[in-house]
Amino acid sequence: MDFELSPEQKEIQALTRDFVRAEVEPHAAEWDREHYFPREVFGRLAQLGLMGVCVPEEYGGAGADFLSYMLVLEELSRGDAGVGVTVAVHTSAVTLPLLRFGTDEQRTRFVPPLAHGELIGAFALTEAEAGSDAGALRTSATREGDGWRISGAKQFISTAEYAGTFLLFARTDQDTPGARGISAFVLDARDVSVTGREEKLGLNSSTTNSISVDAVVDADRLLHEEGKGFHVAMATLDGGRIGIAAQAVGIAQAAYDVAREYAKERHAFGRPIVSFQAIQHKLADMATEIDAARLLVHRAAWLKQNDQPHTEAGAKAKLFASEMARRQTGEAIQILGGYGYTKEFPVERYYRDAKITEIYEGTSEIQRLVIARSILGLQEPALTQS
Repeated sequence: MDFELSPEQKEIQALTRDFVRAEVEPHAAEWDREHYFPREVFGRLAQLGLMGVCVPEEYGGAGADFLSYMLVLEELSRGDAGVGVTVAVHTSAVTLPLLRFGTDEQRTRFVPPLAHGELIGAFALTEAEAGSDAGALRTSATREGDGWRISGAKQFISTAEYAGTFLLFARTDQDTPGARGISAFVLDARDVSVTGREEKLGLNSSTTNSISVDAVVDADRLLHEEGKGFHVAMATLDGGRIGIAAQAVGIAQAAYDVAREYAKERHAFGRPIVSFQAIQHKLADMATEIDAARLLVHRAAWLKQNDQPHTEAGAKAKLFASEMARRQTGEAIQILGGYGYTKEFPVERYYRDAKITEIYEGTSEIQRLVIARSILGLQEPALTQS
């Protein structure tokens, strides 16, 4: 077993880290405070090849492997989790399923603008009555002429108001309940109306929107086979969970870095607080759990990029990393004490940002179901959270 990153992976990691230190970290607090979506940052990321880092070069990407992409997400989220999740949804939930399930014409048509950062992608699965029970979605797609009329509403859609390409799921068989009869479609921004923006606990540099759609699209906007959209969604989330786990690791690493440095500088009772065993134990636990989560992420990423089953590994990575991030960002606040609860230091932002990693792309409860059904040899239920 070789745990060493390759020279190419180290180069991508260092490139991203340098970019984050120069272009993201200095502005993250302001973006959070102003609820500002830094559209210009994604253009600069695209220039570095990081909006399509694991997309083949023939489709405009950097041609790196999936683990390299996880390294990018960790570093971006270490600087600002909102930037990290925008790239994660754009890549994992839109670009990669287009590559996997699209026809040659669809890949050639839709993927390069995403990989070049000309367009941002959005994933539209969740509805008001279809979150973890995604098979209950009501958005409909009915044949009209040579195409499809798609009508319905979605909510909790990341980056919808800035997106140019939507991967949207609708029911093409109205007589069949549940997961059967759902199909996947590729829509443009003109097909979608943004109807609201959520006020959130964290991730304030990203946007989360409700949308409605009432549009007629051509037949070639159907992705994969009719009635097989739920398979597209579940396969997409299998890989997307790994990306959210990487995001959680990045958030926790940022909190640990601040807490460790603060503990070295802060004095109490005549000496640095890092000399107290209680603080040392907290830092030791943080470092251990972050390393453990990172290893779970890397294992799941390795399995995916080698075309091996990764549903269970991805669920384990997301479950552990997300809950670890919530715990350890809380511990970072505890180490900083009263300062940690103020906006003078970034750990309160990390704490707010960490919580969502336990919810989107499958709640912790759903991840436990996925893992349990895998280890017990049971069929995975039609349950997820986009």
